[in-house]
Amino acid sequence: MAFAGVTTLSDKVLSRPIVLNDTTLRDGEQAPGVAFTTGEKVSIARALARAGVVEIEAGTPAMGYEEVTAIRAIVEAGLPVTAIAWCRMRPADVDAAIAAGVSMVNVSIPSSDVQIAAKLSGGRAAALEQVRRVVGYARDKGLDVAVGGEDSSRADVDFLVELIATAKAAGARRFRIADTLSVLDPDASFALMKALRATTDLELEFHGHDDLGLATANTLAAIKAGATHASVTVIGLGERAGNAPLEEVAVALKQLYGHDTGVVLSELEHVAAVVAAAAARAIPLNKAIVGEHVFTHESGIHVDGLLKDQRTYQALDPGLLGRANRIVIGKHSGLAAITSLLSELQLAVSAEEARTILARVRKHAVEHKGAVARETVTAIWREVHERSLLNCA
Repeated sequence: MAFAGVTTLSDKVLSRPIVLNDTTLRDGEQAPGVAFTTGEKVSIARALARAGVVEIEAGTPAMGYEEVTAIRAIVEAGLPVTAIAWCRMRPADVDAAIAAGVSMVNVSIPSSDVQIAAKLSGGRAAALEQVRRVVGYARDKGLDVAVGGEDSSRADVDFLVELIATAKAAGARRFRIADTLSVLDPDASFALMKALRATTDLELEFHGHDDLGLATANTLAAIKAGATHASVTVIGLGERAGNAPLEEVAVALKQLYGHDTGVVLSELEHVAAVVAAAAARAIPLNKAIVGEHVFTHESGIHVDGLLKDQRTYQALDPGLLGRANRIVIGKHSGLAAITSLLSELQLAVSAEEARTILARVRKHAVEHKGAVARETVTAIWREVHERSLLNCA
């Protein structure tokens, strides 16, 4: 964040548009055990469109008829999004994408020597020739083209520069730098993107995986270094540890840099719920942005501060996400939380009674290993209050 009157690198970079390309329906569905029906894919696409996402990687048409049908259903839904098909660097995959009705393809090519050796015969020269041939083929068919550099983070940078230049010369509009195996940290992500940005005016997209828990940080670093697009998935769904979460990247760009991606932040909780249900995955309670406990407080010190001014212990405004603070009663609650709740319930209490109720509440929380429900607090209040009345009689 910038100090008043000082222009930072972030200010300059983030003044340009940043597009979030959601790949929940492609990379997200590659998470072990996840399989979306056509109806679920369309529902997820609708939820994403409602949330202001403008690019959706809708699937892999080369998988066959059912996948082509699902992608076509998304295209024919008439949503205000660009539906993109993921393809291998093969003309047949491009033909399958055309059958699916998309207007744009992401054609993937191995870019590290390890991947090239394992997947291609002919080495780097063969990779460059495939890019020339297949990108040209897709452009001749009227498609917009992004080239995905698989395993870019382990590739020779000079070869990446050559690959990007070849993609541009063949007619591609974008190149995806994929941290396929999650080997980057934010510094390395920034340095790699900065080096590539210095060589091209092509759209550059960063695709981060989260094996080390750095996907969001790496994505933000790549954006600051010049990426125009970021590949994300809802709740970080994806292979292995998943991808950079849509909700984290969108909110971090807004919260830290004041950058509006066009994503409707108040819709993120709904999108997460739709995807989680379709994937049969529970959203962790402490999941950043969309977890149930993100704006939930129990600690006595925190609650006392929040009741006076929510800025004391909360930098992210829940209203930005269409949510609200929630105070729970438990082992770490203090008198402020107890008296506030009893006041809300319109239950009169003396200072001595409040202390007794607090002790009972803490004991109940330890014995039951959880938060204490309002009904339980009310029952405890009743017992304590009645005992006080009897003692006074």
